[in-house]
Amino acid sequence: MGRFAVITDDPGWHGKRLRQAFAERGHSASFLSLTACHLNLDGEGLPVILPGFEGKLPDGVFVRGVPGGTLEQVVLYLDILHVLKALDIPVYNDGRAVERTVDKGMTSFLLKQARIATPPAWVMTDAAMARAIAEQELRQGHCLVSKPLFGSQGTGLRRYDTCDDLAGFSDNQGVFYLQRYVHSGAASHDFRVFVIAGKTVAAMRRSGVTWLNNVHQGAHCEPVRLDDLRLCRLAEDAVRVLDMDYAGVDIIRDEQGRYFILEVNSIPAWKGLQSVTATSIATLLVEDFLSHPALPTAKSQRAQ
Repeated sequence: MGRFAVITDDPGWHGKRLRQAFAERGHSASFLSLTACHLNLDGEGLPVILPGFEGKLPDGVFVRGVPGGTLEQVVLYLDILHVLKALDIPVYNDGRAVERTVDKGMTSFLLKQARIATPPAWVMTDAAMARAIAEQELRQGHCLVSKPLFGSQGTGLRRYDTCDDLAGFSDNQGVFYLQRYVHSGAASHDFRVFVIAGKTVAAMRRSGVTWLNNVHQGAHCEPVRLDDLRLCRLAEDAVRVLDMDYAGVDIIRDEQGRYFILEVNSIPAWKGLQSVTATSIATLLVEDFLSHPALPTAKSQRAQ
C-alpha cells in the first residue's frame, strides 16, 4: 500500500474524491497544508518535514492547493515542492508548473513564445504607462480586462469598455495585468478543457450570468463533446508547452470562430465539470499520478 500526501488547505469536495480514488486502489492519502511543513537543514534526518511523514517521506505528493501569503511565505511553500522533487518524490503538478501558471504574465509570455493563440496582454507596475495602453486599446475599439497577476475563480477582474470606465482604473497589488477582451457573442460563454497526461479527458461550456464565465461566479455548465479537435489540440498544446501533468485550460471562441487561451490552471477545480460528465475526473487523475515511473505502484504494475 502506498502512502501519499495531498497538499491542500481545504480538502472539501475535491479532497474527498481524491482520497476515495486512492482508497479504491488500496492506497492511503493524507491531507497536508504547506503552512505546516518546514525545511530542516541541520544535516541530520530528513531535509523537509511533513506532518505525519516525519519518519519517512510520502511515496508521492498530489498538489491541490498552494496557500497565499507574503512573498517570502509563498517562496517557502514552492521551495518545499522543489525540495521534494529534488529528493525524487513525485510531485503532481510540481513547483515549476505551479510557478509558470499561477503567474498570468509568465503564462502569457510562454504561450506567445510558442505561437499559441492567446489574447494580447501587458504587464507592468507603471500606472501612467498602463493607463496610456488602456486608452489606446479602448480608442481602437477594443475592450480590456484587468486581472490580479495571482488569482483565480474570477475574483478581482475588471472590464473596461470605454475611456469613461477608466475612472476606476487601478492596479492589483501594485501590478497591472491587462488582457484584451475577446467577445464571444451576444451570450457570454467560454470553455473549460481538462487535460491529463497530455490528452483532453473532458470539457464544458460555461455561460455566465454576467460577462464573467467562472463557475464560482454562477456560470451555467454544459457538456462539450470532444470531437472539436481544434479546441482539444489548443488545450493540449498549451499544457505541453507549460510542461504540466494536468491542467484546466480556459478557452474562448470569438465571433469569427477563432479560439484563444485565456488562462491555464495548474490547480484546477473540477466540481462544475464533473456535474456534466460521466467520467470520474478524480479517478483519472489518481490513475495517472500512480503511473509515475518513480512510484512503487508503477514499478509493481510493470513487473506484472
